Amino acid sequence: MSRYVIPISVFGTVAGSAVLIKNRVTGGRCPSKAGIKGKTVVITGANTGIGKETARELASRGGRIIMGCRDMEKCEAAAREIRGKTLNPHVYACQLDLASMKSIREFAERINQEEKSVDILINNAGVMRCPAGKTEDGFDMQLGVNHLGHFLLTNLLLEKLKDSAPSRVINLSSLAHIVGKIDFDDLNWERKKFDTKQAYCQSKLANVLFSRELAKRLEGTGVTVNAVHPGVVATDLGRHTGLHQSQFSTTVLSPFFSMLVKSPELGAQPSVFLAVAEEMAGVTGRYYDVMTEKEPAPQALDDTAARRLWEVSSRLVGLQADTPPQATTGPTEPEPAGN
Repeated sequence: MSRYVIPISVFGTVAGSAVLIKNRVTGGRCPSKAGIKGKTVVITGANTGIGKETARELASRGGRIIMGCRDMEKCEAAAREIRGKTLNPHVYACQLDLASMKSIREFAERINQEEKSVDILINNAGVMRCPAGKTEDGFDMQLGVNHLGHFLLTNLLLEKLKDSAPSRVINLSSLAHIVGKIDFDDLNWERKKFDTKQAYCQSKLANVLFSRELAKRLEGTGVTVNAVHPGVVATDLGRHTGLHQSQFSTTVLSPFFSMLVKSPELGAQPSVFLAVAEEMAGVTGRYYDVMTEKEPAPQALDDTAARRLWEVSSRLVGLQADTPPQATTGPTEPEPAGN
């Protein structure tokens, strides 16, 4: 029996340390107890993971919740579950496929016509390190869903957000943005070899740059915009990562990794904090790591790149002069003088 003492002690020490570290890095629960009765919240990708828990938490605080999801069967089931758990009848499932400009426009038109206000928009949905693929409109899947889809949706809801001011826009990004690079000559990976990791990091950097530029354009309107890294969360988002692609990583590494990541419920707390916290009133153009404001990577502070990304994105999704969406991202128009 004595020969097992040391191994058991080592394992216990490692496990205990992991739990302590986990408690430290999760950030805990949103400290604000503010209710949002009478406010309308639009959340993308709300049928699972962080989005579902965000919807549940905000429904429990009295909000009218619009869940925009691609899979309506799952979305309806999630909405029923949330209504049952929170006893809030105002939780609705709506069709939204962020890989389709047509679907985004239809969703936005429905919101603009049927909702009296949009007080909080949470751009939560995303894909991570998926295989090479294109959206319905020919965009790289990760750029298309994570950035361009939310870029179009937010712009289509801007007037409703302004009319509902004070209102808030929350864009979920990732710590991965720190190694991201915006390749304006080939945003959609049409000429270079596809790298799923870099494609993801580019899309997450785009989220922060978009937040920065949108905040500037909305100054004085009463609409605030912030980006947030929710932390490392145990969701299906990471199903394409190497952690689940070998027997060794699944059986040996995964259990220890699970002890260090947070649950979807805790992963939702940063979004909830930015959505409801009284101290966030009027705060805009910032980047949050969980619930702590931090300075993002240097390339995320590049105002020229943020403005250029806005202009290119507007052209790609057809917001400039009714231009039809195009996936071409070759050499772009010259930079404005003085940039």
